[in-house]
Amino acid sequence: MKHIFFLFMALTMVCPMAKAQFNERPIMNLETIDQRFLNWGYFLGFNQYDFKFEYENDIDDVLVDKSVGFNVGLIGEMRINEFLDVRLEPGLHYTQRTLGFPGFDNANDAIREVKSTYINFPLLLKVSTRRLGNWKPFLISGGSITMNLGSNEDSLDDNSSGTFRMKKIVYNYELGFGIDFYTEYFKFSPSIRGVFALSDELVPDNDPNSPWTGNINSLKTRGIFVNFTFE
Repeated sequence: MKHIFFLFMALTMVCPMAKAQFNERPIMNLETIDQRFLNWGYFLGFNQYDFKFEYENDIDDVLVDKSVGFNVGLIGEMRINEFLDVRLEPGLHYTQRTLGFPGFDNANDAIREVKSTYINFPLLLKVSTRRLGNWKPFLISGGSITMNLGSNEDSLDDNSSGTFRMKKIVYNYELGFGIDFYTEYFKFSPSIRGVFALSDELVPDNDPNSPWTGNINSLKTRGIFVNFTFE
């Protein structure tokens, strides 16, 4: 139901805009906006983060219960040519995941809530097609550095005290696609993007044979963003 609601909200906002812009002979809106050397804007959106685990031994997996979080941030875009732009999109991303560790009878030991507030700094290349009336599809990709404010990396406590620890700084690559819609007053751009951590984020427990982290070789974030951009 969460996934259905997530997609429904995105489609509800995008479909009326698309219908209005896909006319055969539209009135051209904001004809010179893409000719500026610099563009500014902001984005709002949703996210759903997951974890990818790699294990030392092939035993029961750690279960991940995902939730829908939110994104908000700013956009700075530098024009290279008609088809290429470089983007900075610093943003705040909030999410929560619940981990279920195998082998425990007590829920207090088996369950760990991981609440993360990420400050994300992506540097992206936006590759667009030629403008078609009042809309223009694009692909976007690049790298990012993320700071996890809820990492608990410096905590002396570990899972034996109920504290799940992750590294504060994470490196990622991002890949997505979207459509620019040119309205009368602003450019509106819905997009969907995947984010994939390149570095291991797990801070192991102090005991190398910990029942929580002893069998985990690496833990990396996987996530999906649905963003609505206004420029």
